[in-house]
Amino acid sequence: MPTSSLAGARSPALRRWLVLLAAALLIATALVVAPGGRAQAAVTLLSQGKTTTASSTENAGTPAAAAVDGNTGTRWASAFADPQWLQVDLGATSAISRVVLNWEAAYAKSFQLQVSDSANGPWTSIYTTTTGTGGTQSIDVTGSGRYVRMLGTQRATGYGYSLWEFQVYGGTADGPSTCGTANTAQGKTATASSTENGGTPAAAAVDGNLGTRWSSAAADPQWLQVDLGGTQTICQVVLSWETAYGKAFQLQVSDNAAGPWTSIYTTTTGTGGTQSLDVTGTGRYLRVNGTQRGTAYGYSLWELAVHTTGGGSGPVIPPTDPMNPDFGPNVSVFTPATPQAQMQAKLDQVATQQHTNQFGTERYALLFKPGTYAADVNLGFNTQVAGLGLSPDDVNINGHVRVEADWLQQGDNPNNKQNATQNFWRSAENMAVTPPNGQIERWAVAQAAPYRRMHLKGAPEIQLWSGGDGWASGGLFADTKIDNTVVSGSQQQWFSRNSEFGGWTGSVWNMVFVGTTGAPPQHFPDPAHTVVGTTPVIREKPFLYVDNAGSFNVFVPALRQNSSGTSWSHGPAAGTSISLSQFLVAKPDTPIATINAALDQGKHLLFTPGVYHLTDTIKVTKPNTVVLGLGMATLTPDTGKSAISVADVDGVKLGGLLIDAGPVNSPVLVEIGPAGSSANHATNPTSLHDVFVRIGGGSHLGKATVSLQVNSNNVIGDHMWLWRADHGDQVGWDVNTAANGLVVNGNDVTMYGLFVEHYQQFETLWNGNGGRTYFYQNEMPYDVPSQAAWTSGGGTQGWAAYKVANSVNTHEAWGVGSYSFFQTNPSIVASHSFEVPDTPGVRFHDLVAVSLGGVGTIANVINNTGGPANATTQQRYLVSYP
Repeated sequence: MPTSSLAGARSPALRRWLVLLAAALLIATALVVAPGGRAQAAVTLLSQGKTTTASSTENAGTPAAAAVDGNTGTRWASAFADPQWLQVDLGATSAISRVVLNWEAAYAKSFQLQVSDSANGPWTSIYTTTTGTGGTQSIDVTGSGRYVRMLGTQRATGYGYSLWEFQVYGGTADGPSTCGTANTAQGKTATASSTENGGTPAAAAVDGNLGTRWSSAAADPQWLQVDLGGTQTICQVVLSWETAYGKAFQLQVSDNAAGPWTSIYTTTTGTGGTQSLDVTGTGRYLRVNGTQRGTAYGYSLWELAVHTTGGGSGPVIPPTDPMNPDFGPNVSVFTPATPQAQMQAKLDQVATQQHTNQFGTERYALLFKPGTYAADVNLGFNTQVAGLGLSPDDVNINGHVRVEADWLQQGDNPNNKQNATQNFWRSAENMAVTPPNGQIERWAVAQAAPYRRMHLKGAPEIQLWSGGDGWASGGLFADTKIDNTVVSGSQQQWFSRNSEFGGWTGSVWNMVFVGTTGAPPQHFPDPAHTVVGTTPVIREKPFLYVDNAGSFNVFVPALRQNSSGTSWSHGPAAGTSISLSQFLVAKPDTPIATINAALDQGKHLLFTPGVYHLTDTIKVTKPNTVVLGLGMATLTPDTGKSAISVADVDGVKLGGLLIDAGPVNSPVLVEIGPAGSSANHATNPTSLHDVFVRIGGGSHLGKATVSLQVNSNNVIGDHMWLWRADHGDQVGWDVNTAANGLVVNGNDVTMYGLFVEHYQQFETLWNGNGGRTYFYQNEMPYDVPSQAAWTSGGGTQGWAAYKVANSVNTHEAWGVGSYSFFQTNPSIVASHSFEVPDTPGVRFHDLVAVSLGGVGTIANVINNTGGPANATTQQRYLVSYP
């Protein structure tokens, strides 16, 4: 992997570098190996498959055993009364450290977790709440017993209690006491008596970054304390001192941030360096209380690590070196010093391999550090090309970053290969491109192929199709500047947001421009140009970059309100930077337990290119977490669980991910907020960027009831393609089954660039109020076998492509299209593409329904309005509804 040397990136003083290196090596060793060869405490799932009983069951299909079968598609449900209980026999007395409750919609508002050594009690409560929130609750507890019971005392709904899964974690109660290797302090809240300056805050001692530190004022006494988030049994503390160390200090614990404090270690002969101190103590807060400095300076710690027993143990989280991160074999990082021939050979090798590799498992990211390059990037499947500057203009490509329509046969002529309708799953981001000698640029793509944060210079035009007479089917410009003209040609639909064009020409069915300067004027339907002057609320996608010191970071753009144009072309973009040291850099073989432990510690997550086979859900629980994929990183849930769940918290960002459904049906693939989420996130919403879902089409079977479910409020969707495969392997009406692409239950959710195709029921179902969609592209399922097999009832034929629930009072959409191609049975009729309540607060602008080639019928565009799209009239347009 070509990359610059450390010496070429920065030149610190040799002594400082050696001190840092020694400290890094010492603390890395201390974090991985417990002293005296002590074993890492295992946190084991004890309940799965064990004997389970309950006070009642709703019916024979919801038995107690379904809550411990490891299948989140089955559940236990009780009778509709209080109280009710579910209990599991672990087979032997065990220490219990965690209970995970995965509630169905019918959850408990008040309940207790109880343990006993007998199935008949007496029972000891180890957790009690009267404010249960439902969703998935991961509860840390302390207790032991053979039997564990959930006792529900107040239901949150009119139904009973219902659990998809009841999971009990722990170990044998009489086993040896072990000291965990996980750093319980990492990422937690730290405070101090003083700081030397703004660059040495208390938080730097618990950030997992061996190159940052806390330092105090040059006076005695001084202290640093960390909130571990809950009472912990502490067995070891590791202090990695900078040169300014403590000669006399105490380690102290307390259950209160203000004390009183209990000393668990005292010394007057501290030696500095890295000290691994075995201790015994219990408390929520740990404090290093320095009473005599070892130098004339203050106290200074590179890192404070706290190890605990029981529930405090867990997987070791490998640190990330931001100067030289290990991105694995499928990421190439080029520098201006990389020999041009070597670089082009790598680009050509990836392009050749990925040219027709639509459903292969290979994934690549091609990254360019700031500088100027001569390169021809011909972008194939499952490949990302990106610049590593803070501005697109920091990386200049003299050449091409292009996608050609030269591999897929169009029609019956084998020599006619100008079909771009399957040019999926690739992206170009964050670079400037200048084609040589005034040549045009070509970006002939279909869905899931974003051209984001780009600057195209010099080319007289960029063509969004083959440039001949071929087909193309949808794409995205976002935060992008095109100096000259965009020519859309045969491109059927396109979405442009917060971009700047020298001009635009062309239209087929649905061209939508939001917050874009240089867009054509509003005109619908001929040409079909939908223009919205400003983008009401948006956050651009986070991206990887290298700073002037050669260190990798992730830039998180700020939230923008009522914006137009790019975020970067009129001055530096607003936002914040996060050192890559704050990320777990995951590879396909990284255990899911390690991923979730890192997220639980407050780490962010970077997926390197590859296919990740998941046996459990990736659980994002902390606010402001960034989860970013490189090179179309692909997550496949193999056991029927969700791929990702996000708690109802502020400011989570998911970007650059392909979710590929697994062979066991997942009720939901991606869930944003648990059921019943109600918090207001208007000032700091969760946002999803270039998140794509695939059901089938590849080498393995894929099934999922719902692809993306949004339960939280104020969520922003920034380019989604949710696709039940219509071609490839493992495809068929009863094979790659999927009911809904998108279900929105939250309020004030906004979607930009939403593509949802081929699902078997409502493809988009919107239950929340205040929703907005800017651009929608849909194809109904091709493979409907019969009208009887595809009906939503009540006299409605088929299922609407976009359904706004009858309970919704406010909803608005701009530039929406739905197409039919009932290939299996051309006699199929869909009553309408869009189904909405007739209320003044629900408004649609610029709608189109298309019968592709006249194969099948859409009887109306929206409700009973618009007329049929069929073999006689293949396109039907409607300017507004109502």
